[in-house]
Amino acid sequence: MSGRNWTELFFLDEAVAMAAGHRPCAYCRRANYNAYSEAWGESLKAPQMDAVLHRARAVNGARHLQTHQAQAQDLPDGTFIKTDQPYLLRRDAAFPYAPNGYGAPKSRPTGVVTALTSAPMIGVLRGGYAPQLHPSAG
Repeated sequence: MSGRNWTELFFLDEAVAMAAGHRPCAYCRRANYNAYSEAWGESLKAPQMDAVLHRARAVNGARHLQTHQAQAQDLPDGTFIKTDQPYLLRRDAAFPYAPNGYGAPKSRPTGVVTALTSAPMIGVLRGGYAPQLHPSAG
């Protein structure tokens, strides 16, 4: 643990963390944080970004997170969607998620899908931020 005032979280990779609403740490991953902040496209400090991310993900009084509908072909690489299960979108493929790694890729879906990655995070991905991915994501 870092000894600071936050809890370290562990995810399979950065795309999973982003789908859960977490940005790179400004202290321990400064270069990634700077790239993320630049891709955000607006000059905000970390607490301001966190507030935007929280509003985009949290459902007041509920124990689940917000999702939204989007055209699969319009979503950038690194976005998580859910059809029959969660998938990571990368290039022309959809990689099924499992806690220990991604499964064999399937064809990227077309049409409307449920996006698990929030709209602000999708904006960061569109802005050019490339999340670090688990090796099983090809």
